[in-house]
Amino acid sequence: MAAANSSKLVIYAALGGNLLIAFTKLVAAIWTGSSAMLSESVHSLVDTGNQGLMLYGIHRANQPPDRLHPLGYGRELYFWSFIVALLIFSLGAGISLYEGVAHIREPVVVTNPSVNYAVLGVSFLFEGVTWWIAWREFARQRGDLGIIDAVTRSRDPTSFLVLFEDSAALIGIVIALAGTLSAEILSIPELDGVASIGIGLVLAATAVFLARESKSLLIGEPARELVVRSIDAMVRGHAGVSGVGRLITVHLAPEQIVVSMDVDFANDLRASEVETIVGDLDRQLKEKHKDVIALFVNPRAAGTPTA
Repeated sequence: MAAANSSKLVIYAALGGNLLIAFTKLVAAIWTGSSAMLSESVHSLVDTGNQGLMLYGIHRANQPPDRLHPLGYGRELYFWSFIVALLIFSLGAGISLYEGVAHIREPVVVTNPSVNYAVLGVSFLFEGVTWWIAWREFARQRGDLGIIDAVTRSRDPTSFLVLFEDSAALIGIVIALAGTLSAEILSIPELDGVASIGIGLVLAATAVFLARESKSLLIGEPARELVVRSIDAMVRGHAGVSGVGRLITVHLAPEQIVVSMDVDFANDLRASEVETIVGDLDRQLKEKHKDVIALFVNPRAAGTPTA
């Protein structure tokens, strides 16, 4: 629950910042006629909606199991993470690319570019604050792992999704600033459209990467190796257990793991004794690993080959 609360804090900070930034950029885009600024306002609006979807996903993932969903709703978080990646690609990148091409074909001279510079400066400050909050939480979770390794091994998309969104936003602001400045200095208004295309490409690359990671989580990823080894050792060390065959773990959500295993029991045990051991394993496993929500044991006689 502590991890979930930290993730919510990061998302709330990003949502509040993006909502304010989106409104400011939109006003500046209407005032100055800048294509790059309009792309940036769309980007911030999409990010705001995305954070709302992530909060909804966290809420749905915490719903208790019911008759139709006996293992709960944990994977809703992964589903909505995938939807967020699609929205970044289709809305953020798509509109930015369209606006860029349109303004290259029919360039519009940016009026009052100083307004753009002021808004972009303030936006960079706000985005920098939310990026720092997201980075601090991500760094706490990743430990000694590299950034890419930490993302690919993470089972919590909120830990890196907001960070990558904010990183793309900061890069987009720099591109928008460069486009507006170069269009003014060189008197080439088409460069404003080129900046919009650059922003669209950054968003497209970010969306593809996030979609890839969200898809992997949605299909089903195992628990981390340390957790798997701990579960294996705990079961093997229990009295009456002579061995462990196939051991499968799957994350339904960042803090929800389902475990299924083939367990070899001593041949002289009675059925009631096997039931008692399985009950003990279920209790002890859930006490040590709070994320385990279900344990399925396939009991076998010692020496039975694994399928």
